[in-house]
Amino acid sequence: MTIPPTIQVACSNCNLRELCMPAGLQPEDLRRIDGLVKTRRKLRRRETLFHNGDKFTSLYAIRTGVFKTRVASDDGRDQVTGFQMAGEIMGLDGIVNARHNCDAVALEDSEVCIIPFERVEALSREVPALQRHVHQVMSREIVRENGVLLLLGSMRAEERMAAFLLNLVQRLHARGFSRSEVILRMTREEIGSYLGLKLETISRTLSKFSEDGIVDVQQRNLRILDAQALQRIVNPPGR
Repeated sequence: MTIPPTIQVACSNCNLRELCMPAGLQPEDLRRIDGLVKTRRKLRRRETLFHNGDKFTSLYAIRTGVFKTRVASDDGRDQVTGFQMAGEIMGLDGIVNARHNCDAVALEDSEVCIIPFERVEALSREVPALQRHVHQVMSREIVRENGVLLLLGSMRAEERMAAFLLNLVQRLHARGFSRSEVILRMTREEIGSYLGLKLETISRTLSKFSEDGIVDVQQRNLRILDAQALQRIVNPPGR
């Protein structure tokens, strides 16, 4: 069955509105923001939403699914720079020089809302709440990137994996999913690329967590049995 590339949409009827749109909007402002998103796009697993070097025209709010962003490292390998999920916005990397500087790839069948950036800029001048929201989204990206640098620069393998799992389930819980169970849409190799660890280290660390009764792992199904133990790994007593 062929999936239509675009579908008309209204933000006011979306159950993710509180995640990717400003809170507390007046009805009139919400109607105006509805005009920002004219279309949705569906992507198959492993399909690329945009490529490094593509012209920047739009932001993309993830409606369903999970994505990874990646860049090519100096030795030609793909370096995963992040994992994005429903309610999050992609494409901010293109604002700087009007070109995307990474690839965005769907890790499962997904759907995004396409938000032309020219409309965002124009409406931001008229709806201050939207402008503040865009700034907050950009600020969150900066904070996230700083967190990744801290992760890669100062943490041992077990600390990196524990921090990754805690962050993942917290983000999913904010979207109505379980606080302790997750289906890993990314491969262990992709997790290793993101965390700066070899595939063998990822597998060994998960096996140790399982042996210690901290997590239960069945292929891509992961259940956190002891969240406090993960917290202690990230923030050991006395540190």
